[in-house]
Amino acid sequence: MAGILMKCLFFLLSVCLAANFAICTTSNIPNTKKTYIIQIDKWAKPDVFIDHVKWYSSLVKSATAGEEEERILYSYQTAFHGVAAQLSEEEINKLRAQHGVLAVFPETKYQLHTTRSPLFLGLDREDSSKLWSDKLADHNVIVGVLDTGIWPESPSFNDTGMTPIPAHWKGACETGRGFEKHHCSKKIVGARVFYRGYEAASGKINERGEYKSARDQDGHGTHTAGIVAGSVVRGANLLGYAYGTARGMAPGARIAAYKVCWVGGCFSSDILSAVDQAVADGVNVLSISLGGGVSSYNRDSLSIAAFGAMEKGVFVSCSAGNGGPDPISLTNVSPWITTVGASTMDRDFPATVKFGTGKVITGASLYKGKRNLSTEKQYSLIYLGNNSSSPMPSSLCLEGSLDGSEVAGKIVICDRGISPRVQKGQVVKDAGGIGMILTNTAANGEELVADSHLIPAVAVGETEGKLIKHYASGRNATATLKFLGTKLGIRPSPVVAAFSSRGPNFLTLEILKPDMVAPGVNILAAWTGALGPSSLPTDQRRTNFNILSGTSMSCPHVSGIAALLKARHPDWSPAAIKSALMTTAYVHDNTYNSLKDSSTATPSTPYDHGAGHINPRKAVDPGLVYDIGAQDYFEFLCTQQLSPSQLMVFARFSNRTCHHWLANPGDLNYPAISAVFPEDAKVSTLTLHRTATNVGSPISNYHVRVSSFKGAVVKVEPSRLNFTSKHQKLSYKVIFETKSRQKAPEFGSLIWKDGAHKVRSPIVITWLASI
Repeated sequence: MAGILMKCLFFLLSVCLAANFAICTTSNIPNTKKTYIIQIDKWAKPDVFIDHVKWYSSLVKSATAGEEEERILYSYQTAFHGVAAQLSEEEINKLRAQHGVLAVFPETKYQLHTTRSPLFLGLDREDSSKLWSDKLADHNVIVGVLDTGIWPESPSFNDTGMTPIPAHWKGACETGRGFEKHHCSKKIVGARVFYRGYEAASGKINERGEYKSARDQDGHGTHTAGIVAGSVVRGANLLGYAYGTARGMAPGARIAAYKVCWVGGCFSSDILSAVDQAVADGVNVLSISLGGGVSSYNRDSLSIAAFGAMEKGVFVSCSAGNGGPDPISLTNVSPWITTVGASTMDRDFPATVKFGTGKVITGASLYKGKRNLSTEKQYSLIYLGNNSSSPMPSSLCLEGSLDGSEVAGKIVICDRGISPRVQKGQVVKDAGGIGMILTNTAANGEELVADSHLIPAVAVGETEGKLIKHYASGRNATATLKFLGTKLGIRPSPVVAAFSSRGPNFLTLEILKPDMVAPGVNILAAWTGALGPSSLPTDQRRTNFNILSGTSMSCPHVSGIAALLKARHPDWSPAAIKSALMTTAYVHDNTYNSLKDSSTATPSTPYDHGAGHINPRKAVDPGLVYDIGAQDYFEFLCTQQLSPSQLMVFARFSNRTCHHWLANPGDLNYPAISAVFPEDAKVSTLTLHRTATNVGSPISNYHVRVSSFKGAVVKVEPSRLNFTSKHQKLSYKVIFETKSRQKAPEFGSLIWKDGAHKVRSPIVITWLASI
């Protein structure tokens, strides 16, 4: 644990140094205008102003000496209150002093976190329809997808047979190049674009090269929207791979596309405006597959906007990030956000490398092209690295690093890293190579991610990669590549993806993150018609579907399941939906062993998989839920040593104040339990509290089972919960008594059973060490 804490401190120091550097460089040019998000207390509006927008404008003008130039990019009025405006450092300092200004956030750049999953999740079984809505109630659920837009012609967005758009929808279908009113439908009920923050930072969008409309040129947004709520499409495939019926998690739900990401990235002022507008439009679920690092709760504009969305009853799902397997690599860690990591499914796309010696190594690939290598012939094999731990431009196959005279007519070994995987194949092809073997490094371990390469190419794990490079270092090394199509029933599965970002949550160790994992490796879903499946500009192929990997893919799986739960249980809060997903998650693979970490092939921990892998069929009937209201989350914030002015950024809607209901952050009624013993060894006992709400049979009797731990004795009082009515709440406490302080965290679980349900909460016990 000391090592983890040192990494936390190093990370915080890095953040502080970066912030100080930014402040220093800005101070040298005080008149440079930058975009800032200014949060304003809506209740402080003077009566002289007829509405908030005019007041906000007046505040900004007061800081700019009444300058006529329009500085305001956005006004926020629903999930967040305030404006985004272009101001100099001197002007923003003036504005900070104005009455009603709560906080100022510099513009932040975010990045995208970039079939079989319904069947893998048990949603295609014959009896699954009985578990969900019989009356198409999910048709009334609207999921807002914040991403790169949408390709409306995709068969995944066919609205045949759908009922009229629900009356609560207040959104719009904004038109622009390539996107007209008729592109919205009973499936795509709304489409909006947000680019003012992007243009303020990066200049005007080149409308010849990019759609300045909701049309998706990138493909990421279409893919995530298809995972959330794609309609049923039979015969879906990518160049013959993954052939079958594609459907989203909630195929009857509606999609509202909010385009916030452009060629140069996604900016916080645009994202904030999209969240604000989506809540006003009437979405029930927000799916956000992007992230931008970690800031304290009161300094994270997306976190604050998500808090406002939660207050309005909107479920917010975000990707955990693709920074794994490094610890403390999570983004989107606020407890009111559902943070989703990535895992594999039981489907793979095997390909083999056969050496001249006859030895065969198995990897993965989605290659399908005209240039196939003969499996009856051997081809020269070359590696332009030095077999040391330090990669070279040529070993990474970076652009311009390969000498055509060396690689022409050969299979080239390329190390993974720095540049996109498919781009390495293009570099090999341009240099005259005829094939590529993509080898993992220690950062990726044995995880295999399949790609739609433009050249015959096979990805292999780190161990196999070392063998291949050793073989290639000898004389007359040869190989050939073979592509075996789609294979089902892979064991073990699921496995936590190596790239999936990991905990602990260094902002608050008492809040376990990620919350759960969901399918995020090699996911088939809808695709744009503007790009080939490799996303390279040289790729002239066009497909209706593509296979991608990332927590960007796992997040919409959870968003779609949340939409199904909202349809089945319209009275459930966002916290109740999250609880149902977490307490029914499983932690064993299809070999009945503990979930494994792909990067190490060893058992994963709650820092990797959270509560476990989602199980939609169980989540619809969880038995008990741990509900959390907006005031409860605010009480959690009251434990975070925030000043009254910092707390105000979360208190704007109902003038919340701290009642100090929680003795410590671990007392938040979270479905996961994390006990953190302080450095003071005299503190040997901790007591955490939980309240369970009965959502099962009115008369239900539960008994508890708790894991044993080396370092502590864990007791639960009472050990039985006897419910006599539905929605009844019963409380219990979990008492941790230290036996011997452990250097590393210990993991286990607490399970409530009634014969029909198993309500499982992961437990983490941490003993902080003096540094």
